[in-house]
This record gives sequence, C-alpha cells and structure tokens, in this order.
Amino acid sequence: MRTLILVPTSLERRVLDPLVRPALGPDGLVELCGFGPVAAAARTALLVARHRPDRVLLVGIAGRLDERLALASAHRFGRVACFGIGVGSRDDFVPAGTLGWPQWPGDEADEIPAIGDVITLGSPAASPTVDRLLLTACAASTGTADVHARQRLFPAAVAEDMEGFAVAFACRLAGVPCEVVRGLSNVAGDRDQSRWQTQAALDAAGRLAVRVIAEGS
Repeated sequence: MRTLILVPTSLERRVLDPLVRPALGPDGLVELCGFGPVAAAARTALLVARHRPDRVLLVGIAGRLDERLALASAHRFGRVACFGIGVGSRDDFVPAGTLGWPQWPGDEADEIPAIGDVITLGSPAASPTVDRLLLTACAASTGTADVHARQRLFPAAVAEDMEGFAVAFACRLAGVPCEVVRGLSNVAGDRDQSRWQTQAALDAAGRLAVRVIAEGS
C-alpha cells in the first residue's frame, strides 16, 4: 500500500521525516501540504493527483482542547470538523451545515456525496477506528474566549488544528482514504511558545504514525 505522508510545515517535517520514512517502504512519500486550510486543500489535491497514493496520513502538532489529554501525547482521530466556514464570528458564528449549506453539495455524475461540517476519517465506507474529534479552524485560538466559542459548537472536539479538515476534504473528493495523527504541543489559546512542547509532541506523533502505517501495510 502506497502511503502519502503530509506535514504542514518545514519545522514539522524536519522532525517527522526521519521518524516515519523507514516505515514507508520504497513507494512511500513525505510531502509538505502547507500551513492553513487553503494551502492544505490545494496542495493535497495536487499531490494526490500527482502521486495517486492508496491512502493519505496527515501528521503534525495541534492545540489541546480537552484538558484530560496530556501535552506531548499523540492521538489518532476518527473525525474532523470545520470551524470558520459559515456566518459570523466567535460567539455569533454559525457553521455552514447548520445553515443548510453543505460545503460540497454532492455531484451525482462523480458519485461523491455531500460534505458538511464533519468528515469521518479512514475509508468512507468504514467506521472510524477511534471517535476523537479534531477541529480545524482558519486561525488558531488566541485565548479562552476563542476556545469557548469553538467548544460551544463542537463540544466533542479534543484538539484544534488548521489543516485536518482541508486535507480530509480533498481526499474525500479524490476517493482516497485519509487519516490524521496529531501530537499535542500546547493548550489551545496559549500563544506563549515558551510553554509549548513541540519537540516532544512531534516525537510522539511520529511514533504513532509509524504504528498507523504498519497497520495498513
């Protein structure tokens, strides 16, 4: 099985590449998807069309929303949701799906069903291996007000990132299974990077990614 590993930034790739590449085999690839949902969606679509992988695995860091999860731990997600596409902002924000606007309306010609504000990861026909929800936003939380606004709409979300939903969206349109592994580097809303555990979170994410790769080999 040919696996395409996507990593958002060069900093993350420098740590993750040597950790995951030995597990990929000769056909595996490690590529940058870019930072944020716009770059990640466009780049994922390009790379999937170019390399035609059997599956895509997004690996990187994320901010913790659920205090029960330890910093520097890594997690595999069963679902990913989108915050920021809709109407309003912060406490006034209403997601597109709640308004009755699917982000992808579906196309009978392509046999691709509609996509709302939540995507189940893995094979579209399979149940998620885990039920953890990752929340993707166009901008990271800057404090508790942002965090509370996101938790109000997505109370099941345990972490936030800026690429997961975009990568999963591009993969769903292409018919390629997608999985996401994230290491928790910081508490969501904490912008003081002196308190972040980036290296440890990436190490943990790399180790978990290796196990996920092995499961599909």
